Amino acid sequence: MSTHILLPSISRRALIKGMSAASALIALHPFAARAAGNQAHLRLMETTDIHVNVFPYDYYADRPNDTMGLARTASIIDAIRAESANSMLIDNGDFLQGNPMGDYIAYERGMNEGDVHPVIKAMNVLGYDVGTLGNHEFNYGLDFMLKVVGGANFPFVCANLTKGSLANDPRNDELMFAPI
Repeated sequence: MSTHILLPSISRRALIKGMSAASALIALHPFAARAAGNQAHLRLMETTDIHVNVFPYDYYADRPNDTMGLARTASIIDAIRAESANSMLIDNGDFLQGNPMGDYIAYERGMNEGDVHPVIKAMNVLGYDVGTLGNHEFNYGLDFMLKVVGGANFPFVCANLTKGSLANDPRNDELMFAPI
């Protein structure tokens, strides 16, 4: 007795489309497709030089600009996270100074107890995992910077900023941000 398996009829076009889709998935995740047991792959995403560009708006030109801002970047970050099970979002610094909104908050509004700076609010919403400091974080003074980073839901790292003088042994320096 012979057993026949009936397969559904499929057109050549549908077969090619299916094979293309499968190939695209492998192309998008080449490491995941070849991952061995006990192996994980991590996708790192980074931003740099945000300069208080939270919204897609050019404050100097006083008009919308679709090429800038964390709000515009959010959809890109979400898409990358959807592709990769393991990812980290890192900021490389220079997020605090650089446009009139940043100057307004630093010089006019100020940072009161419990305030969260708009750029940090945006970074919290986007789920940053860690941030670093750039030179522009120091433009408004150390006290202002510490108030701003105090509102972050993620740690900051900076291995060359101490709370005072350097120790004789660098391993004994009192760092402004604890190593993580």
